[in-house]
Amino acid sequence: MRVLHVFKTFWPDTFGGIERTIDTIARSTAPHGVQSEVMSLSSKPREDTGRFGGYRTTKAKLDLDIASTGFSREAFSVFRQAAARADLVHYHFPWPFMDVLHLSVRHRLPSIVTYHSDVVRQSALNLLYAPLRRRFLRSMDAIVATSPNYRDSSSVLARYREKTRIIPIGLDPSAYPAPEPALLEDIRRRYPDGFFFFVGVPRYYKGLGSLMEAASISGRTVVVAGGAQLPAPPNVHFVGAIGEAEKAALFQACTAFVFPSNQRSEAYGLALLEAAMFGRPMISCEIGTGTSYINRDGETGRVVPPDDPRALAAAMEEIAGDGARAARWGEAARSRFLQMFSAERMGVAYTHLYSEVSAGKPEPDA
Repeated sequence: MRVLHVFKTFWPDTFGGIERTIDTIARSTAPHGVQSEVMSLSSKPREDTGRFGGYRTTKAKLDLDIASTGFSREAFSVFRQAAARADLVHYHFPWPFMDVLHLSVRHRLPSIVTYHSDVVRQSALNLLYAPLRRRFLRSMDAIVATSPNYRDSSSVLARYREKTRIIPIGLDPSAYPAPEPALLEDIRRRYPDGFFFFVGVPRYYKGLGSLMEAASISGRTVVVAGGAQLPAPPNVHFVGAIGEAEKAALFQACTAFVFPSNQRSEAYGLALLEAAMFGRPMISCEIGTGTSYINRDGETGRVVPPDDPRALAAAMEEIAGDGARAARWGEAARSRFLQMFSAERMGVAYTHLYSEVSAGKPEPDA
């Protein structure tokens, strides 16, 4: 089966959470006979079109970017040609221009969309976009939500529950380097009393201000990776952008992973999933999204209210003060990851969905 993935950006222009998920879907469905192609926009389409990860990448010229939405005149012809090579189109929401492409280029192929996130910030533009979004989602043969939490808390997805399927995002542990003993030893020497770890791009919804306050209240050592640099107490250490090997070592060595995201823009939380993969206890906030699907309060860590530094600090103290409980939560996180969040499991689920959609209407999840 030939599947065309469609999203606004892709490697090498960007490689964020959605792009990484598309890549993982393409790689994990390949062993099941799925040939993937990814179409996106680029300011350098001729240079960036090629192959990546064993599959084809196709670019159309980016003309304009407004409110995180790329527009392209060339995209209509590029999409039409790419769809002619495919048996099924797999869209990745949100990208409003993608809705226009789908409704304009009437390819008549089976179509699904992975609904990664509501449109959160552009509330005024979202009102104008709503009629187009409804037409687009109604036309899909199936909609995939990445967690039951997000499906149940999204007012948009409530309209389409009868055709919504849950397929959690998965990760491939073999894609991560094993931490080198010398690097682990160096990290533990730098932070001999243990530390709480955060990694991520410092976006508005990451809740890093609350983490700085929680660090001040608790006095516990916090290591922040990913480019953030904020006013902080002396027990917070900013290590900047890091490579995969150092990230793996920091996950392995940390007392727990702390993820204070405070808005629905954090629809899933791949870094939280990485922590589970490495078997670390977690602290996250209840924001009605996939973060509380990955981290279960009292089972794999603590879930606290958003923007509540004292609750965050209390959770840090609880984990630091009870090593046996922290170890149990870490083991449970790893076990839950293996049972529910592996890339292999995700690949099987998408392959089944592709086959069901191609044969007729798939059954929704309960």
